[in-house]
Amino acid sequence: MRKLGLNTTRERILQFIHEFIDERGYSPTVRDILKGCEISSTAVVQYHLDVLEKEGRIHRDPEIFRSIRLSQKKSTVFVPILGTIAAGEPIPVPSSDNWANQSTEMLELPQDMAGDKQIFALKVKGQSMIDALIDDGDIVLMETANSAENGEMVAVWLKDRQEVTLKRIYIETDRVLLKPANQQLKPIQQHPDNVEIQGKVIGVIRKL
Repeated sequence: MRKLGLNTTRERILQFIHEFIDERGYSPTVRDILKGCEISSTAVVQYHLDVLEKEGRIHRDPEIFRSIRLSQKKSTVFVPILGTIAAGEPIPVPSSDNWANQSTEMLELPQDMAGDKQIFALKVKGQSMIDALIDDGDIVLMETANSAENGEMVAVWLKDRQEVTLKRIYIETDRVLLKPANQQLKPIQQHPDNVEIQGKVIGVIRKL
């Protein structure tokens, strides 16, 4: 697949450099690239290497032979920020069917942070989770989920109120306790049929 903003010849050069280093353990010369990529002249190779270096895709040391090396840029993914969640009293959201589909912003994260999970992000409003180091204005990363273990931090949809809140969940036989991480606030008690888990917290991005 062609990468946006990257000329086809430079794509071929980058791929050649990568394969050359993997196979031989050292970098190719300009003439190696000329031959391997079937480019018309060394001047053309130099031009494309200059552009790649300016873009930060490769690094070279003019004093060292075979000094071309690829930049170790980590791959990233874009995660939707799907609005605001209350860490305090629940707040209204559009509806239980579409509240998590209305993205207004995107958050760029390292691929290794997201992994293979389906994740989204929510901005936090309120301080009921302050003892869990989640403050007003922070962003929580959520893994899409409809179940959770006791003690996990979740986004919960309260069906009768048509509201969503961020709390630790404790599921008992005839009730669900939604506990804040703030000693000044009381847990919310709900009937199990009234609670729908929307996602589990897997990370927090702190407001500076």
